[in-house]
Amino acid sequence: MPAAARADNPIVQTIYTADPAPLVYNGRVYLYTGHDEDGSTNYTMRDWRVWSSADMVNWTDHGSPMSLSTFSWASSDAWAGQTVYRNGKFYWYVPVRMSSGGNAIGVGVSDSPTGPFRDALGRPLIQNSEIDPTVFIDDDGQAYLYYGNPHLWYVKLNADMISTNGSPAQIPLTTAGFGTRTGNTSRPTLFEEGPWVYKRNGLYYNVFAARCCSEYIAYSTATSPTGPWTFRGTVMASQGASFTNHPGVVDFNGGSYFFYHNGALPGGSGYTRSVAVEKFSYNADGTIPTLSMTTTGAPQVGTLNPYVRQEAETIAWENGVETEPSSEGGMNVGWIENGDNIKVKGVAFGAGATTFTARVASATSGGRIELHLDGVNGTLAGTCTVAGTGGWQTWATVTCPVSGATGTHDLYFKYTGGSGNLFNINWWQFAGTSGGDGGGNLLANGTMESGTSGWTVFGAGTLAGSNVAHGGSQALLLTGRTASWNGPAQDVTSKLTNGRSYATSVWVRSQSGTPSAKVTLAVTANGTTNYVQLTPAATVNANGWTQLSGAATVSWTGTLTGATLYVETAAGTDGLYLDDASLQ
Repeated sequence: MPAAARADNPIVQTIYTADPAPLVYNGRVYLYTGHDEDGSTNYTMRDWRVWSSADMVNWTDHGSPMSLSTFSWASSDAWAGQTVYRNGKFYWYVPVRMSSGGNAIGVGVSDSPTGPFRDALGRPLIQNSEIDPTVFIDDDGQAYLYYGNPHLWYVKLNADMISTNGSPAQIPLTTAGFGTRTGNTSRPTLFEEGPWVYKRNGLYYNVFAARCCSEYIAYSTATSPTGPWTFRGTVMASQGASFTNHPGVVDFNGGSYFFYHNGALPGGSGYTRSVAVEKFSYNADGTIPTLSMTTTGAPQVGTLNPYVRQEAETIAWENGVETEPSSEGGMNVGWIENGDNIKVKGVAFGAGATTFTARVASATSGGRIELHLDGVNGTLAGTCTVAGTGGWQTWATVTCPVSGATGTHDLYFKYTGGSGNLFNINWWQFAGTSGGDGGGNLLANGTMESGTSGWTVFGAGTLAGSNVAHGGSQALLLTGRTASWNGPAQDVTSKLTNGRSYATSVWVRSQSGTPSAKVTLAVTANGTTNYVQLTPAATVNANGWTQLSGAATVSWTGTLTGATLYVETAAGTDGLYLDDASLQ
């Protein structure tokens, strides 16, 4: 759908999204949403969607890993749910209308945060015609499922997350606990629907949609997960061209974020909604400040690295394009017409990019990708010509020269050509002036496309090329590790400057198991070796790639005689895959 503004809220513009449910996992925010069909005049919702971001502004579209068809017993109403992680799996609790009539809550389960999800039970988990499940796992490991409209219920979940411990209990909706509603004797409190329960500093928060219609967001707190609750006030007043709203609250990378929905996109309404986000800070006493919807949205966390493969469907703002499943996996950007464009925010080109590469397909005669800096008609850094490839999923790689792309800029892809659909794009990547992979990347063969060239083993193990790749066609695989500190490595002794801060990004997956991994730099000077942790540790697994990213200052005293970057684990000797690595 076309989008008229140059803002970053709503955070998704390719479709209408509703009922946000954020989850922080392995250094990214995964956002689970509903999907309002175009032109809806009721809650016409048939599937759920997943997005993710490492910086809160550039969001990657992971498509629809779960729909009504996932549940053989469901007929309609793919409404508001939430995903939680436990026991190495992801559980997505959703309300649907049953084929036999009435609403029920089902559970999808997956080994990956982006799915695909399957029906965990083959039947409803809860069946009492109420909606909007939210799940909270307390510090003692006890999980609670809350849900309801017009009532508010909770039930304890067993450790398997797909069975209940006892029967659902109704939470008393008192005016002291949930505020006073006027003019509706059947619903004397403000609670309407959409609870979101979490814990912070020993206090339990229940943020909910209040008093339809138009709804606003309010909250209550308690010292126990089951109450009694105390009403605390308004989080977000009624606003935003949608008569409903739905909250989601997470902490990420030292900040707190409030997700909601409105009707801000063209054609938006209470039935065609869009998810947005605001950053906020709790008051000193733990209360939540009153927030307003903005078109600015949350600030960017860090920058985006253009020297590793980026999915074309990673978008801060777009005009005109849509996405679809790609034959090469994941999603691709399509339905590109002349003048359409995508903004990617805060791209760190560093010392400078020299070439741009994209994976493209076209069933017509193609068109051009123009690379502009800081505006859709800003400085032109390069133009790539896309020729016809013989099909919309017949992929080819194109490369073109780039100039003037140094430092950090918002990057605009402007698409030009003839009439009708021009081409599709699956991914893109820049290369540059240093280290072969661009923009000050100090690692040789950071894309691993040249096999093991430039790479060695820190400790014991056998290093080989692998076609299990994150980007491109090649990655590295290290097997035969005999200690947790053994890992793929590269000597960077001649490339470091004393006292400088370096940004690191490496994509890792395990051959088996779920070890915690990190990137370390062994620095030897004057006969002493010190170890600098370049990235925070994160759990990796065999089902998908995990990005290890961070920044650290590297310094030493005396003469530097050795510096080796390597990937290690906290424990175990699982085989490790490595791809798309950069040190800037």
